[in-house]
Amino acid sequence: MPPSPVITSGDWPLLRVMRGIFEGGFSNTDNDAEEEYEAADGDWGEELDMVDVDGIQNGDISAILDDGEPGEEDDGEGGWELEDLELPPEAETPKANAGTQSSVFVAPTPGMPVSQIWIQKSSLAADHAAAGNFDTAMRLLNRQLGIKNFTPLKSIFLDLHTSSHSYLRAFSSAPVISLAVERGWSESSSPNVRGPPALPFKLSQLDEKLKVGYKSTTAGKFIDALKTFTSILHTIPLIVVESRREVDDVKELIIIVKEYVLGLQMELKRREIKDNPARQQELAAYFTHCNLQTPHLRLALLNAMTVCYKAKNLATAANFARRLLETNPTVENQAKTARQVLAAAEKNMTDATQLNYDFRNPFVVCGATYVPIYRGQKDVSCPYCTARFVPSQEGQLCTVCDLAVVGADASGLLCSPSQIR
Repeated sequence: MPPSPVITSGDWPLLRVMRGIFEGGFSNTDNDAEEEYEAADGDWGEELDMVDVDGIQNGDISAILDDGEPGEEDDGEGGWELEDLELPPEAETPKANAGTQSSVFVAPTPGMPVSQIWIQKSSLAADHAAAGNFDTAMRLLNRQLGIKNFTPLKSIFLDLHTSSHSYLRAFSSAPVISLAVERGWSESSSPNVRGPPALPFKLSQLDEKLKVGYKSTTAGKFIDALKTFTSILHTIPLIVVESRREVDDVKELIIIVKEYVLGLQMELKRREIKDNPARQQELAAYFTHCNLQTPHLRLALLNAMTVCYKAKNLATAANFARRLLETNPTVENQAKTARQVLAAAEKNMTDATQLNYDFRNPFVVCGATYVPIYRGQKDVSCPYCTARFVPSQEGQLCTVCDLAVVGADASGLLCSPSQIR
């Protein structure tokens, strides 16, 4: 409702308007609109001087209607004598279709949104996130991988949603039009068949990131390398591949990245410890048991050998020297240093410090406490990155991937449509 007027006067809010051209607007007089104009005032000729005929006054011709005979009465006959036709039902004139002549516009029934089609046709978390249905995407990741901490995935969810839509503004006052971007679209595609959403993350991009992480590790930039490998772990649950072979490549990539994340975390932890030489040696020794690339394994062995030799643990240093020589180092300085350490240790095969480390017994390293879990001991694992933990860490958030809950039940990673069929 319009606001109430503060002051009213006269005929407010009516407006006074001038008379239009069809209402005497061209007249120079102020005569009333209801003024009658008599034809007698016009110069249309002289009046006829007619005599009375049988009492009929001049100009009165109402009595002369038929055959020009005055005073003739209607005897009930005459007229056009039109009769009604008895037509069969099929000959009747069809009625016009009321729908085609209706002036009321009936809007067509709206179809299903493309985002809803994406959700119904896929069980992949990435497709649900691209459709903007973050709730079901998180439920899928929780059921498939046991993921509980979604804070690191927030930016990835938003990237998936925005990259699978294009936005168009028709007018400045009109709302923004959202257009779905489909994966594998072409001009020959049928307009009635909707494809899956286009996603910004691909397996090839993660391979390039892996190479960047390798270079940072070789250069000793452990913080940058750890950020790169962690980013790969956070992206893998929300990528989509097209073949079984790529599914195997994704699972292998998870294992590779997990080993580097665990090893780099232990190395950064070792550098933080300044007043505990024994713990420094242990963390350096555990780093050599991570599944690393050969160049990085040589650097880890050289580092552990140096730390143990300086701490007078010659027997342990000699073990690292032998392992380093078994890798056939291409750098001459590495091989030369290993031979010198081995020659010095053979004169006195003793350790000055007792370490929680037995290289003769195979083990894996706990991802939270960084202690060895030897073969035969009980452990629990992360359902996503497969990192191993001591039983006391069950129910805690995985410290390697920072996503899943240790020991949670999960059905397994789904990253390909072929896995759903």
